[in-house]
Amino acid sequence: MAYKMFGIEMPLMSILVGGILSAWGVAAYVISDMASFTALIPTIMGTPIAVCGSAAAQMPSRRKLFMHIAVIFGLLCALGGLRLPMILMNGDSSGILIISHALLLTLGGVYTYACVQSFRWARVNGLIDSE
Repeated sequence: MAYKMFGIEMPLMSILVGGILSAWGVAAYVISDMASFTALIPTIMGTPIAVCGSAAAQMPSRRKLFMHIAVIFGLLCALGGLRLPMILMNGDSSGILIISHALLLTLGGVYTYACVQSFRWARVNGLIDSE
């Protein structure tokens, strides 16, 4: 028995969220004619999430460790995406920048929330100790 959000277990959710962020980062970099290395930030943040999700799925004995590492990157995504309102108020920002920050904020936020709920569920169900 494992925690599921939207019917998806957390390691798979990590792989999906990390994959979406990584793919968008590469696409944004290519779309922007490779003008800005910062377009790769979603990739830089999403890759460790996906790798940790894959590792958690492959090594159940280390699942807690990998999922805790992944949620740190999810939280960093959400925090980075908090810049979105400033970008929108600026008015002269590119669509790529807006989409990147919106993805960081929404995916990072929802993913972090799901991870916290998963950790709470595991503690309530006695799957992790309360140290």
